[in-house]
Amino acid sequence: MRKALRWLLALTVLIGTLGTAGAATAADATGTDGTTDIKERLLSIPGMSLVEEKPYTGYRFFVLNYTQPVDHRKPSKGTFQQRITVLHKDVARPTVLFTSGYNVSTTPRRSEPTQIVDGNQVSLEYRFFTPSRPAPADWSKLDIWQAASDQHRVFKALKGIYSKKWISTGGSKGGMTATYYERFYPRDMDGVVAYVAPNDVVNKEDSAYDRFFARVGTEECRDRLNGVQREALVRREPLEKKYAAFAQDNGLTFKTIGSLDKAYEATVLDYVWGFWQYSRLSDCDQIPADAKNATDDEIWSSVDTISGFSAYADQGLTTYTPYYYQAGTQLGAPTIRFPHIEKRYIRYGYQPPRNFVPRDIPMKFQPSAMRDVDTWVRHNARHMLFVNGQNDPWSAEPFRLGKGAKDSYVMTAPGMNHGANVAGLVPEQKDLATARILDWAGVASSAVQADPQAAKPLAKFDAKLDKRDMHREQMLRP
Repeated sequence: MRKALRWLLALTVLIGTLGTAGAATAADATGTDGTTDIKERLLSIPGMSLVEEKPYTGYRFFVLNYTQPVDHRKPSKGTFQQRITVLHKDVARPTVLFTSGYNVSTTPRRSEPTQIVDGNQVSLEYRFFTPSRPAPADWSKLDIWQAASDQHRVFKALKGIYSKKWISTGGSKGGMTATYYERFYPRDMDGVVAYVAPNDVVNKEDSAYDRFFARVGTEECRDRLNGVQREALVRREPLEKKYAAFAQDNGLTFKTIGSLDKAYEATVLDYVWGFWQYSRLSDCDQIPADAKNATDDEIWSSVDTISGFSAYADQGLTTYTPYYYQAGTQLGAPTIRFPHIEKRYIRYGYQPPRNFVPRDIPMKFQPSAMRDVDTWVRHNARHMLFVNGQNDPWSAEPFRLGKGAKDSYVMTAPGMNHGANVAGLVPEQKDLATARILDWAGVASSAVQADPQAAKPLAKFDAKLDKRDMHREQMLRP
């Protein structure tokens, strides 16, 4: 699948919570809970160790290792160190449990729900992403239940310190992860905010993506993108020579995918998807309008800027081996058609995750895994919010709610891509979403409870802390 991502937002302090917010700021200035220093309390947890503490105004930020079982069903069969971070505000504030579904950032960052509730944030690195990988790596222990159990143990370990309400969140694969955690441990969290989380219930049925690409944006923009993608395959021979030189200059190899030719086509076929995942309709002006008369360098540059020609080299794939393994065993991966490209120009089509994982790692797909999660969400969702982007390809197969869902919502941000968030929703939905998050976190004022239009984020926007970590690696991941 394709990429992961992160958030931002706006400010203002709610009437009725001024005293609480002020107290939280004062507590944070000392970095204590009034008795024992927060670092001492964290390090008193069995299995918790400090990697480093980094200063940030108004918070304490810790990078930690936590000892986890390789197999939660058989804890005696070995352990590994899972990297986590704690952005500490005050033990009197709610806590947000965040994961990107990939590596954890060791730079202080705040997810949108954390800003909304003005709380603490605990962030987890997903198992098997280095350095949070068992050695030796038994890849059969990389599945959604084991990962949810990692979150469950971290929550239980920290709940004694952060005793107020908890909300889990994440975007893209992180949103999927938050959803799976809720499915397996529905009593842990008080709410879930899942951003742009794809829901590939039937792996072989991907027509929703074809319908999406047939109507997203404008016809003019689609024609520009389709023209460049097609032309990149028409000019395969000269552009692959350029690719070979690029690979040699950058030390790129193609052992895992099998050949430079396969890597080239995979990069080109990601082009249109990648544009809509990360760009806005207004960015179409940067796409060559007349692909047939564009130079080779213009075609190359456009594809490289959006897809990245290092994506399917061994050096680009290695970091994401755990993702591709999961896509090929449980999560599923999209297969789309390219009606604007003649069949003679496409040799491989959308390649399966198996092609992106070293062959010495065994893989077998489990079709029941996503069906189980989808059924559970439809009938059992409670205090869950799914935020999707109108122009995000991954939102073409969203989670849906059934009659059994309670106080749960699916909302779509108009015109937004894979970075869709609460701030980008239409005003009525934005107010409702913000109000529900505040309520789930136990910090909604009486004014908000009476009228969602009164709901605003409790913490001021911080351009550095609320900065998105945008990673533009290969497209074949959420």
